[in-house]
Amino acid sequence: MLRAMTWNIRTGGRDRGGADRRDLLVRVVAAERPDVLALQELRGFDDRPAAAPAPGGGRRAAAGGALADFAGRVGMRPHLARSCFGQPVAVLLRPPLRALAATRVRRPFHHAAQRVTVATTAGALTVLSVHLDPYSGLRRRVEAGWAAAALRRAPGELGMLAGDLNTLDPVAEHTDRIARLPAAYRRRHLRRDGRTVETRAVARLLAAGLVDLYAAISPPDDGTADAGLTAPTRHGGGAEFSGMRLDYLFGTAALAERVRDCRVLRGGDTEYASDHYPVVADLDLDPA
Repeated sequence: MLRAMTWNIRTGGRDRGGADRRDLLVRVVAAERPDVLALQELRGFDDRPAAAPAPGGGRRAAAGGALADFAGRVGMRPHLARSCFGQPVAVLLRPPLRALAATRVRRPFHHAAQRVTVATTAGALTVLSVHLDPYSGLRRRVEAGWAAAALRRAPGELGMLAGDLNTLDPVAEHTDRIARLPAAYRRRHLRRDGRTVETRAVARLLAAGLVDLYAAISPPDDGTADAGLTAPTRHGGGAEFSGMRLDYLFGTAALAERVRDCRVLRGGDTEYASDHYPVVADLDLDPA
């Protein structure tokens, strides 16, 4: 069984002038032990460590940095996509999973997208960690199209898109949730008419044939249930949220057939570690 997890860890686990939450993040990941971990909002994780003196003079690249430290503490190997505009994202792998290929998706995402292909006993599995534009619904729709295309070009039939999509789904009822938002944040989730809920990014992924893994195995959301909501947490901040499902695991049809469980992690350290809850799926796959 292979476990996949996605998590927006909020500004790299550090608040400006506030708490360092990285120990909490490590405890959650270490307890859950995902084999594949998609992370978003890795501010500071792309810092390159200073060069170290080399024998005989000169300098050499030093191992370390925030990402290497975090990955080492949770026993995983990182693959990072830097961002030109926002914050990096990454995919981390737990051995014996090995990357057959790893690359940043070369599109101008507001944040970034990282694609990693791993070997499983059922064939190549491609995982995409994405974080869509937080401000513009139109931009999110375009970015969703880029992400779907990047997954479509991957080898094999097994593919997963994981991340913070900053988008409500087109199936559930969202009227009350939108109404509870402050006006400045309400605009992020409405179309230009100021009334229609902005769901086009998720709709585009569904139209591309991807399956919302949580929705596929959970009861429909009637607007009152909170089991699938991913933001905000109880004590992690998040004034821009009103109880919303913004973090998703999508899979190709072939991968969706192998999903045995999909859930939102709540309670304990998750309530303090970030303003988003992690989403986890168990897949009937094994490393090759």
